Amino acid sequence: MAKVDLIMPKMGESIMEATILRWLKKPGDPVALDETVLEIATDKVDSEVPSPVAGTMGEILFPENAVVPVGKAIAVILTGAGEAPAPNGNGQPAATTAPPKEAARPAEAVASVSPPAHTPAPPPTRTGAGGSRFYSPLVRTIAQKEQISTDELDAIPGSGAQGRVTKFDVLQYLENRTAAPAPSPATPAPSPEPAASRSVSGNVEIIEMDRMRRLIADHMVMSKQTSPHVTSFVEIDVTPIVQWREKIKKSFETKYGEKITFTPVFIEAVVKAILDFPLINISVDGATIIRKKDINIGMAAALPSGNLIVPVIRQADQYNLAGLTRMVNDLARRARENKLKPEEIQDGTFTLTNVGTFGNVMGTPIINQPQV
Repeated sequence: MAKVDLIMPKMGESIMEATILRWLKKPGDPVALDETVLEIATDKVDSEVPSPVAGTMGEILFPENAVVPVGKAIAVILTGAGEAPAPNGNGQPAATTAPPKEAARPAEAVASVSPPAHTPAPPPTRTGAGGSRFYSPLVRTIAQKEQISTDELDAIPGSGAQGRVTKFDVLQYLENRTAAPAPSPATPAPSPEPAASRSVSGNVEIIEMDRMRRLIADHMVMSKQTSPHVTSFVEIDVTPIVQWREKIKKSFETKYGEKITFTPVFIEAVVKAILDFPLINISVDGATIIRKKDINIGMAAALPSGNLIVPVIRQADQYNLAGLTRMVNDLARRARENKLKPEEIQDGTFTLTNVGTFGNVMGTPIINQPQV
């Protein structure tokens, strides 16, 4: 029986790692081609990982909540002729018997029949200068840019899975950083205080953020640090647009099979403005300005959980109003159903959001600058 490694997939150019949320198969379970084996999450989207082959689930190399680099083997799927090993009492495939001597194969082939080890491998660790603590590529890049020493990095309490230091932890450390000397390497890093043991007074409730809300907070802090926000307001009378929509919405739906909202109308206006003023379609990278030639419009979509996600309409200038309406409705629907693909929330160059639904007169949202 041959072994096929199940690899942590690459979910986008800027994604270097993903968190295993849930294994849907256990060792010994049959697996069909393209059947979902596990659910993973990145800092952009949750996704499902299908099996590249049909066979039997073998060894699971990383447990749930482990953070795994892309390209790393996360499980083994057994394929080939013969009976699949039945799971034993521990849920692992039972040992199989070696073939008779007259049909014996080379040692390497016989070894491939042996069942996988019972104990999943621990999550990977990467070292700094002699340390064994895991740091994501983004955290190490920020540390290098801000000249944070290895000793300082080791002393930062981690709020991520298994005590991992996140981007937010580093940014918070930089905000509170003083001129005091770096902590001694011999001094153990303080453990983050559990929410249940925090000292509070009065009639309060402590609510732990879910993963998406923490990531939104991380991105907002990073956006503020990268490009400080300035707001300017111009009052526009959109009464003609409201009257026009009321007049054509029934005929529009009859003709195109889509309900028209104000969002595609405003996206079309934004696209025309970018074509007239291309320097508003930019991002900032250090001391350089990066002008985007593609017009990829992000549209903030509210989720049932109360969080937000920003699906992207690529090449929005190539669509007419009917096409934009189809894209807006489709992306909004699949966002609510958690069915967006990773590439559908990447590479936005300009983001549109709507705070008017809350009865606001105006708002100053923090938009996370897309990575380039």
